[in-house]
Amino acid sequence: MGIMDIFRQIESGSDGRAHGTLTWLIVGLGNPGLTYEWTRHNAGFLAIEALAQQCGASFRQMRFHADCCEAMLGDTRVLLMKPTTFMNRSGDAVAAAADLYKLAPDHVLVLYDDISLSPGKLRIRRKGSAGGHNGMKSVIAQLGAEEFPRIRIGVGAKPNPQYDLADWVLSKFTPEERTLLEPAFANAAEATKLIVQGKVDQAMNQFNA
Repeated sequence: MGIMDIFRQIESGSDGRAHGTLTWLIVGLGNPGLTYEWTRHNAGFLAIEALAQQCGASFRQMRFHADCCEAMLGDTRVLLMKPTTFMNRSGDAVAAAADLYKLAPDHVLVLYDDISLSPGKLRIRRKGSAGGHNGMKSVIAQLGAEEFPRIRIGVGAKPNPQYDLADWVLSKFTPEERTLLEPAFANAAEATKLIVQGKVDQAMNQFNA
């Protein structure tokens, strides 16, 4: 393939890249590394990976201290992001990307784990507090706002009140829980597509637990 062929591919869009103005940042929260794969705290990573797979995208770029890729959700160009800063500093990556692309908080969508919901259940909200979630605390602090949409993914409550919270969220899903989560990740992807189209109410009505 010659250089002119490459230019023609880029011009026609056949190189697979998303075109148009990037108007949304979609963030999945989690911890990087093999140690944390399929742990409860990584539900956000797992959900956004499912979304990327649906879009034919892959996380090959390292930007903003995060694994990133661009994708098209319908006619909307978005940046998918998995911060690699570890959970407590997730907001660093989110704020850096939002600042570069001049995105208001209401065009930042965050997917993350929620121990108050049963495995596989979703809860979509337009805004809200961190609810004790350290990753969300960081995002809210760095964006300076709570008014951004989020999709909470149920990972199940602690087995008993005495169980250490950190140990629980860093524990791995059972095979039965993984079976429940796979359709939840697909639903989260569909809800994301609705939200970026401005159909938050429809997403809430359709997917909220």
